[in-house]
Amino acid sequence: MSSRRKLPPLTPQLAEILAGKEATAMKQLGLLDLDTMLRQAPRRYVTPAPLEQLRNVHVGMEVSAEVRVVSVKERRMRSRHGTILEARVTDETDDIPLTFFLYNPGQVAWHRRSLVPGKLLMVWGTVGWDKMGDRPQITHPQYEEFEDTDAGRIRARRPRPVYPLRKNIALATVRSAMKKALDHVEKLEQPVPRDLLDRRGIDRLPEAMRLLHQPLTWEDVDRGKRHLVYEEAFVLQTIFAQRRVADARTPAPALRAEGPLQPAFDQRLPFELTEGQQYVGQEIIERLERDHPTSVLLQGDVGSGKTVIALRAMLRAVDSGHQAALLAPTEVLAEQHHRTITELLGDLSRAGQLDGHADATRVRLLTGSQRTAERRRTLLDVTSGEAGIVIGTHALLTESVEFASLGLVVIDEQHRFGVDHRRQLRTKGPGGASPHMVVMTATPIPRTAALATMGDLDVVTLRDRPGMRAGVESFVVHEDLPKWEQRMWQRAGEEVAAGRQVFVVCARIDETGTGGVDTAEGTTPDPGPGDEAGADGGDTAGAGGAGPEGVLFDPDVGPEEAQLPARGVTETARRLASRPELAGARIAVLHGRLSSEEKQAVMARVVAGEVDVLVATTVIEVGVDVPNASVMIVLDAERFGVSQLHQLRGRVGRGTHPGIAFLDTRAVPGSDTSQRLEQIAGAADGFALAELDLQHRGAGDLVGDEQSGLGRTLRYLDVLRDVDAIEQARKDARTVVDVDPDLLTHPDLVAAIERRLQDADPDVERS
Repeated sequence: MSSRRKLPPLTPQLAEILAGKEATAMKQLGLLDLDTMLRQAPRRYVTPAPLEQLRNVHVGMEVSAEVRVVSVKERRMRSRHGTILEARVTDETDDIPLTFFLYNPGQVAWHRRSLVPGKLLMVWGTVGWDKMGDRPQITHPQYEEFEDTDAGRIRARRPRPVYPLRKNIALATVRSAMKKALDHVEKLEQPVPRDLLDRRGIDRLPEAMRLLHQPLTWEDVDRGKRHLVYEEAFVLQTIFAQRRVADARTPAPALRAEGPLQPAFDQRLPFELTEGQQYVGQEIIERLERDHPTSVLLQGDVGSGKTVIALRAMLRAVDSGHQAALLAPTEVLAEQHHRTITELLGDLSRAGQLDGHADATRVRLLTGSQRTAERRRTLLDVTSGEAGIVIGTHALLTESVEFASLGLVVIDEQHRFGVDHRRQLRTKGPGGASPHMVVMTATPIPRTAALATMGDLDVVTLRDRPGMRAGVESFVVHEDLPKWEQRMWQRAGEEVAAGRQVFVVCARIDETGTGGVDTAEGTTPDPGPGDEAGADGGDTAGAGGAGPEGVLFDPDVGPEEAQLPARGVTETARRLASRPELAGARIAVLHGRLSSEEKQAVMARVVAGEVDVLVATTVIEVGVDVPNASVMIVLDAERFGVSQLHQLRGRVGRGTHPGIAFLDTRAVPGSDTSQRLEQIAGAADGFALAELDLQHRGAGDLVGDEQSGLGRTLRYLDVLRDVDAIEQARKDARTVVDVDPDLLTHPDLVAAIERRLQDADPDVERS
C-alpha cells in the first residue's frame, strides 16, 4: 500500500477545466474549486529589471533589454549528457549571448521554437561571465516575444504574478492553470451586488480577476485587489449586520427599574463620580433598557473606575428583578472584586442578616477551590435567586451553576477569556432569553481592536480617571547597560525608604525544571471544583513560549539571549535579600502554586503595609489594588505580552504617589524587541496598545473563536489600512440586510457567508 497522502478531489466544475500536473498542483495547494482558486491572490508580483542598452551592461547587473535574435546554435555538453543552447541577440548597440544548459530534448525543442532569428524579444536576467571568463553572457534568462509598439512594450514590462507554492510545484504550472481558469471567470459566485460595486466605482468580479492575475500595470493590480478587499469586508459586515438583526429578534430582560438599590448605593459612595463615569454609566443604562441583548465593550485605562460603573449596572439588574454575574479570570481578582463590592455596598449586600438593609441583596463568591459546604450554599443562593450579584471565576461556566434569572453578565479583563466562555454565559438567561453583556478592558486584545474598527461592537470609552490617582511613568531598562539596572534597584530602595512598596514580577515560579510557569495569561478550560490552577496562574504559557497573548522576544533576541533562563520568583526573592539597595526590606513572594489561603494571607500583609517588596508572578496582573505601591519592576519583560505589561504597570501609581514602572530586558538595545518595549512604555492608552499588538500579531478570527493570527481570518483586508473600505462595506451591508434580512434574493452572498463560517461556530458570540 502506498504511503503517499491521497489528495482531495477537485470539484467537477474545476476538473473539467484542469487536468494533469495543473490539476495535481491545485489539489496540493488546496484550491479545489473555481471560486477559491481564482480568489487566490498572488503573493507578490515581479517586473523585468531596469531597461538597458547592451553597450552599457556589465557583469553582475540585473538588466532587461529589447533585443532581436541574430542566431541560435547548440552543442553537446562534454562532461555530461545534455545540450548547451546559445542564442546571440542584439539591440543595435551591442550583442550578447543567451546561454541555456538543457538536459531534456523537449526543452531544447521548446527554446528552438521560441528563439527564431529575427524575432523581437524582451529579455531579462543577470549578466555573468561565460565558462572561459572572457566574455559576458546571460545564463538562463527569462524572455518573451513582444510587438514593436507602445502597447507591446507595456505588455512586455507588465507585473507578473508570483503565487504561493509548495514543493515540486512550478510557478509556470500555477500561472498556466490560472490562465485556463480565467476563461471561465463568468461562472464565479459574485456575493457583492453589482449595483453596489458600480456605485463604489469598483470593478465587477470577472474584470477584477483578470486585473489581478493578468495585469498590465501596477494600477491594474490595485484595482483587482480593491475588489477582493471590499468583497471580504462586505461579507464580514453582512455577517455582523445579520447578527444585529438576530439580536433584535432575541428576547432579553429589559432592565428599567430606577431603584431602590442603585440610588441608595449612589448616596453612600465615598467619592463623587467623574463626569466621564456619569456619562458612560448612562450610555450603558440606555442599552440595558432594551428588550434585546446588548453587547457593550467598556474601555477604560487601568485605574479609571470601570468597576464602579459595572457595579451600578449590576444593581440596576437586581432592582429590575434579575441577577447579575461578574466573571473574573483569577481567584485573586474574584476575591478582590468580592471584597471591594461588599465594602462599597455595606449593609446593602447583607440580605437576611440582622444588620442588613431592608432592600439589601446577597453578594456571593464562587471559585473552583471553595470548600464543598461554602460552594453548596452559594449554588443554593444562586439557584433560588437570593444572591442578586454573583462573582466568580471560570467556575461560573459549569453546567451545575443555574441562575434563577440572569439579566446581566459583566466580564472583567475580557482578553483573558475565549469567545466560547462568553457564549456559555449567554445560554444561562431566563426562559430562553439572553442576558445583556458588558465586557471591561483596559487593554483590548487585537481581535477587539479589529472588531471595534469593523463596527461590530458597541464601544463606550471612559477617558478620564479619578483625580486622586497619580498615574505611572514607564521606562525600559536594558541589562546590557549595568548602570541603568543599578539605578533601577536604587530607585526601588529609595521608594521603600520613603515608606512605599515595590512589586517585582517574574515569568516563572522556579528557574529550574520544566514546570513552574505562572503567567496567568490567556484562556483556559474551566478547571472545575477544587482546581483553579488553570484560571489562576497555571501552566498557560511557557516563558519563552507563545501563550494565547504571545511574547515579545521570540523573533528578535539572539541565540545567546534565548538560552538564558527566565528569572523565577523564589530565586529572585533570595537575590534581592542580598542586594545592598534593598537592605532591611521586608520581602514576600506570591505565585499560583500557593494555596488560596496562603495567597490571601500574603495579600493581606501587603495591603496592611507589612511587606516592602512583593516578588510575584503575573498572578498580580489584575485585581491587586495597593495605593501605597509606587514601583513595578518586570524582569524579562520581553517574555510578556502587551496587555500583561500594561496591566502590570497599572498596579502602581493608584494612590497619591506617582508610580514608576521598569521593563527590565535582556534584549539588545535597538533590536526589534527593544523597540517594541519602548513603544509599549510610551503608550498609555489601551486602544493604542491594542493597535500596536494588532500590527504585530494580527486580528484573530473576527467571527470565530481564535483570538489572534491575522492570516487565518483576513486574506485581503487590513483593518488598519482599509478603514474606508470597511466603513463603506458596513453601510452597504446594513442596507442589504435591512431590505432582505435572510438574503433570499442574494444566493451568492449566502454561499460566501457559509464558506466564511464553515470553520467557525455559527453561534459564537462577539468579543
